[in-house]
Amino acid sequence: MLDKLKRFNWLMFAAMLALVALGTAAIYSAGNARTEAVFHSMWKTNLSTAAFGLAIYLALSFFDYRRYLNLLAAPAYLFSLVLLVAVLLVGTSTYGGRRWLWFFQPSEVAKLCVIAALAWIYGAANARPWLRKFPGFLVAAAVIGVPALLILLEPDLGTMLVLLPATLVMLFVARVWRRGLLTAACIAAIVASAVLAAVYEAERPGVTEARRAAIMKFVPLRPHQVKRVKIFLFPDEDPHAAGYTLRQAMISIGSGGFAGKGFRKGETNHLKYLPQSISMNDFIFCVYAEEAGFVGSVALLALFGTLLVPCVWTAYVAADGRGRLVSIGVSTLVFAHVFINIAMSIGLVPITGLPLPFISAGRTFLVTVMAGLGIVQSVSLHGRENDR
Repeated sequence: MLDKLKRFNWLMFAAMLALVALGTAAIYSAGNARTEAVFHSMWKTNLSTAAFGLAIYLALSFFDYRRYLNLLAAPAYLFSLVLLVAVLLVGTSTYGGRRWLWFFQPSEVAKLCVIAALAWIYGAANARPWLRKFPGFLVAAAVIGVPALLILLEPDLGTMLVLLPATLVMLFVARVWRRGLLTAACIAAIVASAVLAAVYEAERPGVTEARRAAIMKFVPLRPHQVKRVKIFLFPDEDPHAAGYTLRQAMISIGSGGFAGKGFRKGETNHLKYLPQSISMNDFIFCVYAEEAGFVGSVALLALFGTLLVPCVWTAYVAADGRGRLVSIGVSTLVFAHVFINIAMSIGLVPITGLPLPFISAGRTFLVTVMAGLGIVQSVSLHGRENDR
């Protein structure tokens, strides 16, 4: 037991607890600006969820990850597919999509299950050589593609946008037909650029309705997604309607100045200029940045770095492929969430519904991230090479 405690990554653990504390404070501040009484106690819900997630984190940490990856990776992956199908059939419909099944989001669980399945398939010491070549690439495409398609049907483009980078990095580390991976990444970049160019041409001022309709027939986006891309491309075109949320988000962050306005003193949030429907989840960084300022925002990024660097180091010193792959997959997933959430808040990428890990209100996502980090901690405890 003492040997395990010595291997326990206390830095990663402390950073996670500090992020939970900052998130609870941000949710408390954002909730007090809401008119509905139920949101005033949302910070308590976040704390209880974090306590449940911490129990799962510790349970996964002290149990050898190789055992539950071998036993549960494949069944958990198949069960996540069942949940994704179920949410499309009987899930709760909110904001034009079906993403909730009773009290949780299956897409959040599916992300971790896909990472575990890929680590189980490609990280085995006796993995067959063909898995590193074109046939193995096809297997990976099927493992990733089926849940990604089901998530898109919800629709939930944001979740897919963080799932793909995490899995592609895992496959690259596993040396799965790297020429194909680079080709796929290039094709994705070209398609994304073409979509942006098409929306720009269709939505720029002065374009006729006929030309716009002709261009948009070739754009594989839903109307609300086209609207978000348009706001990204033309942020100042309609600042009081379509571009209102992004404009207020940027004003909120900028008004925090160097040292911030202080806890619960953010005017953009408490005067309800920042829409209440998104202040506690997707745009909670704006609430935090206004109150903590530039100094607090840098400290938050430093905490995320303190969390992620030990995860990457754990992947580097892992004694087996499965530990290495699952650690790098969880690290990339958390990084993608942090990058996209903050980037959309300051207008660097189109707005998408992605929470900020540990800071945004969200029960399923918080528990899932803590479970993923628990697996990484298990790799640190049970799967590290000595004195590497």
